Amino acid sequence: MITALKAIRAGRAFALLAALFLVAFGIAVVQLSLDQQRVVDATSRLQEQTVPEIIRFQRLARNLEQLRQEGERIFAVSSHTSRQQSMFVVTLIASHPSILEHPGAAQLARETEQFLGDVVRQAATADRRPATRYDEWQRIAARLGMQVDDVSVQGINLANNDLAVATSAMKLARYKLMIALLLVGIFLLVFMVLVRRHLIYPLQRINHALSTLSADRPAPAFKPSTMLEIQAVEESISEHHALLIQNEETRQALEKLANKDGLTGIMNRRHFMQSAEVELQRAQRYRRPVTVAMADLDLFKKLNDTYGHAAGDAVLCAFANLVEDTLRQSDLVCRYGGEEFAFLFPEIGAAETEKLAERLRVRCAAMEVPLPDGRSVKATVSIGLADASECPIEIALKRADEALYEAKRLGRNRVVVSGPPEPAVDSEPDTRTASLF
Repeated sequence: MITALKAIRAGRAFALLAALFLVAFGIAVVQLSLDQQRVVDATSRLQEQTVPEIIRFQRLARNLEQLRQEGERIFAVSSHTSRQQSMFVVTLIASHPSILEHPGAAQLARETEQFLGDVVRQAATADRRPATRYDEWQRIAARLGMQVDDVSVQGINLANNDLAVATSAMKLARYKLMIALLLVGIFLLVFMVLVRRHLIYPLQRINHALSTLSADRPAPAFKPSTMLEIQAVEESISEHHALLIQNEETRQALEKLANKDGLTGIMNRRHFMQSAEVELQRAQRYRRPVTVAMADLDLFKKLNDTYGHAAGDAVLCAFANLVEDTLRQSDLVCRYGGEEFAFLFPEIGAAETEKLAERLRVRCAAMEVPLPDGRSVKATVSIGLADASECPIEIALKRADEALYEAKRLGRNRVVVSGPPEPAVDSEPDTRTASLF
């Protein structure tokens, strides 16, 4: 009961921690979204309102400066026609919409227009350059210059206000983002501590127990866990260890029956075909040489009839031991049926395999097999080889079997290599029987 309560509380702790994080993080995200909206609003206002207003102030400042320059020109030129042209420009500028929209600029433009108009008329009457009122004009020109500066400053202030709002919002968003990241870091730290203590450490113990789990080792011992799932896995491992012991005993008993020949102890036909198929596919996939062979003890039926089946069994066992002693560790061999054996030689072609098979044949011919009655017998073997690098295992064994029959036909006790496969043709059924050999 205590363990179950601890497990439930651990689950609730994870759920509560996740809920608190979601709430806090959600609030931080909402605040960041509000600050982002403030920045977006300030940027939109800057683009839609402030920038056109700044352009209007720039245009106003440019017109006021042009108005001042035309006034200077009126006092500078000596031609009445030039003064009238400048006065015309002054009149146009004074009535420009950008100036009329600004009260201060409009009032100053009217005063300038009136003053310059009086100057032009007086100069036309006196027919000379208007120099007597130049000091008064300097005061008006100074006011125009100040008005230009004021208009420029107003435009700059408009942009500064919007940029200040956006900057303030971005700074506030940065602080909130730092708080949100700190919150995420704290959550991850607490989460990792809990996960490490209640999940990772127990899983590491389970992984170590599984990696060392074996039927020849004692059952693993686990510390009490606070999570029901971990407890279930640990109990399953203990049960699995007990099953491993039972399965190992059963496996050892069945392996001999499933994969080994009962008499000779070498691979049986079924297991050989499975293993050979895998090895053949690997060799063909990587285009490596591979050869198969069929071997048959010569005149084995006659040996059984003369010395008895016990002598035949002794010869079969002796030949199996000779094969394992002669061939390479990577070679596959099985008792294919009766006195017939099948071989698979990976990584070597027919030429190299022929040398290996010839050595096996010579050693078999020189071997003397002692019998229980004190006598000894000799036996020879015929071997057929076939390249299997480009055909299925069944086809390769069939070609090796045909080479074996050729070795029998040529007088037995020899090695024959199958030639390249020939096109299929209609022929009479093969009437050969194993009893003939």
